[in-house]
Amino acid sequence: MALGSPVKVVLGSIAFGIFWIMAVFPSVPCLPIGRTAGSLLGAMLMVIFMVLTPEEAYHAIDLPILGLLFGTMVVSVYLERADMFMYLGKLLSWKSKGAKDLLCRICLISAVSSALFTNDTACVVLTEFVLKVARQHNLPPHPFLLALATSSNIGSAATPIGNPQNLVIAVLSKITFGQFLVGVLPATLLGVSVNAVLLLCMYWKPLSIKKQEEDPIVGAAAEEAVNSHRFSPATLSHISSLNSQDWSSKLENLNVQSSPNLTANAGGSSSGAEQSLRTRLSSSENEINGAVTEALTPKNKEVAIEVTSIHHKKDDSIHSVHSLHSIHHKKEDSVQSIHSVHHKKEDSVQSIHSVHSNRVASVDGLSDNEASLKSVEGNKGKRVILSPKWRRLLWKTCVYLVTVGMLVALLLGLDMSWTAITAALALVVLDFQDAQHCLEKVSYSLLIFFCGMFITVEGFNKTGIPGTLWDLIEPFAQINRVSGITVLALVIIALSNLASNVPTVLLLGGRVAASAARISPEEERKAWLMLAYVSTVGGNLSLLGSAANLIVCEQAGRAQLGYNLSFWNHIKFGLPSTIIVTAVGLTVIR
Repeated sequence: MALGSPVKVVLGSIAFGIFWIMAVFPSVPCLPIGRTAGSLLGAMLMVIFMVLTPEEAYHAIDLPILGLLFGTMVVSVYLERADMFMYLGKLLSWKSKGAKDLLCRICLISAVSSALFTNDTACVVLTEFVLKVARQHNLPPHPFLLALATSSNIGSAATPIGNPQNLVIAVLSKITFGQFLVGVLPATLLGVSVNAVLLLCMYWKPLSIKKQEEDPIVGAAAEEAVNSHRFSPATLSHISSLNSQDWSSKLENLNVQSSPNLTANAGGSSSGAEQSLRTRLSSSENEINGAVTEALTPKNKEVAIEVTSIHHKKDDSIHSVHSLHSIHHKKEDSVQSIHSVHHKKEDSVQSIHSVHSNRVASVDGLSDNEASLKSVEGNKGKRVILSPKWRRLLWKTCVYLVTVGMLVALLLGLDMSWTAITAALALVVLDFQDAQHCLEKVSYSLLIFFCGMFITVEGFNKTGIPGTLWDLIEPFAQINRVSGITVLALVIIALSNLASNVPTVLLLGGRVAASAARISPEEERKAWLMLAYVSTVGGNLSLLGSAANLIVCEQAGRAQLGYNLSFWNHIKFGLPSTIIVTAVGLTVIR
């Protein structure tokens, strides 16, 4: 492809350079706006510099890719709520037979979860749990974090929904889900196995050190941290109400504060007793009103009626105070009146207890005898209402069935974008509640980043620079020769670590496929699959090569049991692993 005009080449290169800096170094001091805003800035500059027209910019956005990405993210959110990652995580520590066994389990489980739920999701959910398991067994976390990051990347290469670059390749190449899986799965299985062997060889000595004797309290705390780990702290909508412990605490405070040394206070003047009692009743009135206000919900109108009766009783108590004016000369009678008022106030507190019991019954809707099932006779027969436990089990089963149905539909060759969106909406409907709390977990910033990246990369292609560079490389990168495959793989790995894997796929995908298509249609499909595998595995070279690597690094540093996975510690293993796993996997891609 010929170069564009000098002005277009210069301005387009500036816009793409800004996008590249923001994508690789999102917190650069001179412009710390992040990746998403950086991609939009690059896209805007492409239009302002007239490298692209507004119509060309809109046309560059690939809606099928965004639809597929959105659908898979929503499905992943519901799978997290259905405890899928909890079950996968428990397999890590279930009957573990030592450090080496644990390392192999992490490699396998992270690879499988990444292929089904994307590598980024797997790393976000499993990183802290891996740290806790390593602490429980008194093991160094470094090899286990490397196993999680590298195996997640390798495993995600197996399916079109494993990572964003595979989504792009599947949509652009028109390769079906089944063809993609059959073509890359053997290389992925072999790559995960080789990666695990390399980890064992490099860290054999640290993994062979016997567990030292430790403080039983520390060991128990570590085991409790693993057993109580929460994989997906979802924000669920619920009735904002007080539980029984909150009520008991409030009412106990009322009892304590309402009767301090009544007898001693009675020894003073009757007017002092009257003023003291008025003060206490005023304080208890405020606390009773506060407790009742928190307890009331729109669903408990009958509770409000009983609360009104409580206020009437309290008013009777206040009227008792006025009777003290007529008995100033009888101190003993004043004491008896004060005690009488106090007993009435205690009756009011007991009434609140009864109100709370009615409220709990109205909210729960089921008595203790109805804990498992409640049968209701209707005009048309029996209707069985499941308990919350069984309802959740049924809902989780439906989530898994919908996910399996989505995978089957993808294997049958149905449109991937609409299949993912249909599965996502089916889960929303099955949830049968406001989906806002689940949709809020979708990474809309990632979708916006993709929009800006599509426009920016399209503008850079318009400059003619990528085409000119490819014309220089193409004669040496023919995939029907071993030397050509080697050159192509090295170029993909280098660009994946310099410009990130998704822009690399967008820049090279069409050109590599067109070059291979001139050989044969089979070679064209093989070129797309090679690009998917190498661009994904190439991300293991350094921390900057893959978002999953950065997620593991950041999650490990922020965790309660923080660990710093440095750039050099990662590249010492990432470099040999990337070269060997890539070479081995390319031999079996078909």
